[in-house]
Amino acid sequence: MESAIAPASWRTRYPAVEYIAPFALFLLFLAASPKQFSAYWEAPLWAIVLAIVCWVCWPRNLPVLPRYPVASIAVGLLVFFLWIAPDVLIPGYRLGPLFSNSVIGHLHSSIQPAELKSTWVLAWRTARAVLIVPIVEELFWRAWLMRWLINPDFGKVALGTYAPLSFWVVAILFASEHGPYWDVGLITGIIYNGWMIRTKSVVDCILMHAVTNAMLSAYVIATAQWQYWQ
Repeated sequence: MESAIAPASWRTRYPAVEYIAPFALFLLFLAASPKQFSAYWEAPLWAIVLAIVCWVCWPRNLPVLPRYPVASIAVGLLVFFLWIAPDVLIPGYRLGPLFSNSVIGHLHSSIQPAELKSTWVLAWRTARAVLIVPIVEELFWRAWLMRWLINPDFGKVALGTYAPLSFWVVAILFASEHGPYWDVGLITGIIYNGWMIRTKSVVDCILMHAVTNAMLSAYVIATAQWQYWQ
């Protein structure tokens, strides 16, 4: 009697989907939400849908606990201070042509002024920034792309493997994602990449990223510096 061979799952056939799908959906929302949703609906929709996709797509071979929680929190705090430092120390720093032009964009907030007074909107926007975005971005940038650039069969490349081309391409692309904040985005990309190389842990990078975003969200709300929420 011939034994039946179970068909390969989508995870086996398309291993990159686990890492790319949440980020692709993230970009889709970025493109569509300013045109299709008010922030009252956009904020919870982003958080809930992306949370479900992250849960479904989370690679089963990755741990769920950080290896260096205290150090990861410390690095996340450091990045937060580096992120706001130029604007705090040099008022008007980001109004120059290097940071405000037709290519990289201009300082603005994606939330309408009336909606900025809504606790509902701010709470959901913070939840998305702290709980969802770090997972989406770390899976894509440092768990997948850093390895894929070394070898398209990325599963054969250990997490945190260093290669100059991979390191700098990811750092530069990560910077470009942040528009007028590309300079601090580049520094952040270098630090985040370095932490992946140091820890070999996606979860530590997610924790670090979440701390940065949590501090930045608190700073934005406390000081009304809404332009940080592009």
